[in-house]
Amino acid sequence: MSVALLWVVSPNSQLSRYVGYVDSVRDGNRLIESSRFLYRDRSSMFSCRPKKGRKQKWNSCSLDTDFRHPCLGGINLPEISMVASTAGEMAVSSEEKVYNVVLKQAALVNRQLMSSGELDVKPDIVLPGTLSLLTEAYDRCGEVCAEYAKTFYLGTLLMTPERRRAIWAIYVWCRRTDELVDGPNASHITPTALDRWESRLEDLFQGRPFDMLDAALSDTVAKFPVDIQPFRDMIEGMRMDLKKSRYKTFDELYLYCYYVAGTVGLMSVPVMGIAPESLATTESVYNAALALGIANQLTNILRDVGEDARRGRVYLPQDELAQAGLSDEDILAGKVTEKWRNFMKNQIKRARMFFDEAEKGVTELSEASRWPVWASLLLYRQILDEIEANDYNNFTRRAYVSKVKKIAALPISYAKSLIRPSRKSLSKV
Repeated sequence: MSVALLWVVSPNSQLSRYVGYVDSVRDGNRLIESSRFLYRDRSSMFSCRPKKGRKQKWNSCSLDTDFRHPCLGGINLPEISMVASTAGEMAVSSEEKVYNVVLKQAALVNRQLMSSGELDVKPDIVLPGTLSLLTEAYDRCGEVCAEYAKTFYLGTLLMTPERRRAIWAIYVWCRRTDELVDGPNASHITPTALDRWESRLEDLFQGRPFDMLDAALSDTVAKFPVDIQPFRDMIEGMRMDLKKSRYKTFDELYLYCYYVAGTVGLMSVPVMGIAPESLATTESVYNAALALGIANQLTNILRDVGEDARRGRVYLPQDELAQAGLSDEDILAGKVTEKWRNFMKNQIKRARMFFDEAEKGVTELSEASRWPVWASLLLYRQILDEIEANDYNNFTRRAYVSKVKKIAALPISYAKSLIRPSRKSLSKV
């Protein structure tokens, strides 16, 4: 599910610096010259040969970001619709574009299930002398997850070792991608830098990672039926961040929200796994994962309205603001009025609708994957309660869940994780 990466992170947490990452993206240079990693036919052949007499070293990345993106608001779920474009062609809605990606991801997993009878990892085939390097790569990803996503990290320890390491690898790649536009070196990032990052992504999917953290993800996508499209789409969300700071409608914001958060669910479902006894369709589980990503992003934007406005960004639908009698000027003024309270009530209502849809799919996941997903879902959802408790003042007060409430949510989420999959199919989200 998308919470695999939209975990509960302390809002004030700062990632430690691993030097060299941003410069390598900007300059287009490979970080590792003394080794190469190759997968043959996307199998798990790991063929890095250390040079004789030289200890293999890794260059690492700069990780210094609060993994969040502002997204969108509104009241109704976007409708699937076809509208005429100015060129006379038929344009699809954002939801339909995203749904087409969901269908593709579900089909990929279904093909794996039909060919093997079960969704599981491919066996390791590792050349001598490289196993320790791959182990080190995953361990480093785990260290990052443990330090900056503590609650989620604890939940991943319930997973099988293969799934646990894969989730760590996806987590780290998403944080590094997010840092390109939100990190300390964001002012140096250009569209060309993102193009190079996407080229680097293509390489790692072909078994040619540039550094240790890339190597972990390269190994992961060789073992699990993870498709590259959601990763490309996340980079597209970063491109939008560089050129866009206002969104006219919820439909526009929904697409952005998918790019920066919903994609995480599509990346993670193949790793999390669907319970063997589940009667839900693969498509419906993916839809629930997508809904959770959207819900978390809606929560982020509602929590960070004031902070984002001070950065010159308003991630609320302009048409819905106008309908409520509000404008960017009202947001910049930062005054809680009755109009603002009513507007926020509608935004929170919509976010909760997405959380409700997401809950339908969590139970369908494999047993070992449910607890971390439930924990993140419940804790993120409580942020909406805190916004209400602050009288909708998200201009100068940051809503957060206290440590006591976080601890209290853990046994609740664990109890929910014990609920078996339903004996009926899920409806489309």
